[in-house]
Amino acid sequence: MITPKQRQTAAESLLEAQQTRVVIPQLSKSFPEMTLEDSYDVQRRYAALRVKNGARIIGRKIGLTSRAMQMASKMTEPDYGIMFDDAVFKDGASIAASTYLKPRLETELAFIMGEDLKGAGCQMHDVMRATEFVCPALEIIDYRTDVPRAIVDTIADNAAFAGLVLGGRIVRPFEIDVRWVPATLSKNGTIEESGVSAAVMGHPAAGLAWLVNKLATQGDGLKKGDIVLGGSFTRPVDVAAGDVIHADYGALGSIGVSFI
Repeated sequence: MITPKQRQTAAESLLEAQQTRVVIPQLSKSFPEMTLEDSYDVQRRYAALRVKNGARIIGRKIGLTSRAMQMASKMTEPDYGIMFDDAVFKDGASIAASTYLKPRLETELAFIMGEDLKGAGCQMHDVMRATEFVCPALEIIDYRTDVPRAIVDTIADNAAFAGLVLGGRIVRPFEIDVRWVPATLSKNGTIEESGVSAAVMGHPAAGLAWLVNKLATQGDGLKKGDIVLGGSFTRPVDVAAGDVIHADYGALGSIGVSFI
């Protein structure tokens, strides 16, 4: 493990990298003794710095929800990050690519909580009962550290969260079968990726149940009004200035954004 002072230094370095858009060396190299526990604490400290600078926490994101990604990261479970209000965009937005270092997009479903949800033993039906709305979402992911990255680098780096685009049709969770929401992700008129929401742990709500149980070990949980990204069901697609993105979610509508 590393010291609280080192954790704070790591968090400040990540914030500086985000602000200056200059990558920093991998924290796993700067702090070789960093553990998973350390990395989540660095993430919390980074979030505290963001809040101190005026951002507001609006929810959580879940990553590494596919077995393939877990194996590539040498993990046996997902990870999670924290989302902020100043990183949310609406359908049709023009997004400055220069805000990021090397942005990529993923298709996801966003769960909007209708009530608090916390405590050990959370199951998928608890998630569905506590969810007020579900809607399509695109997550912008970005990394503030150099490559190759260890899992502690990704977690400390707020699970690569950089932005959120909400759009499409807002539905109540039992109006659709949330396992079978399709999506195609097109860039400049060409379909780059396609997938279905069941690819997220068999059911997107499974990721939220995992998250609630994970947060329970810290005495934390999800709150009414929180937005939670359940995990990507397509591989990430690189984007840059000049790219026009269209994500089609079938009956749930679509999201379109451009990068300038």
